[in-house]
Amino acid sequence: MHLTTTRISPDWPCQVKTPGSYDWERSAVKWLRELVPARYAGYPTLIRHPVLLARHAQIQVQHEIRVARTALQTARADLPRLGLAESVIEHTVKLYAAEVLQLQHIARSVRAVTEALVERGAAGR
Repeated sequence: MHLTTTRISPDWPCQVKTPGSYDWERSAVKWLRELVPARYAGYPTLIRHPVLLARHAQIQVQHEIRVARTALQTARADLPRLGLAESVIEHTVKLYAAEVLQLQHIARSVRAVTEALVERGAAGR
């Protein structure tokens, strides 16, 4: 069963209960709400339909990855003009690189949760 694969996936977020367990969808919604801007997290349609919330979270995280990559790619050229010390620039470059990796992991986690939510919906039809 695919949910078993998702459950044991290293990408499954620890904040979300195992698919099929009691209240796992609620834990998924809570986690996904943290990934989107607060104004989106309050829309009733997104909360009533977790797969829509997951879709929006996927889009949001992909956007954040693009932003972090742009910041990383332009840091060495742009930051010296702001008068920052070389040590601050190097620290900032490392920060952006780490953020890209973290966001890529979150994106994989969102995909895993989305797949489980879609399977739950398909099973419930």
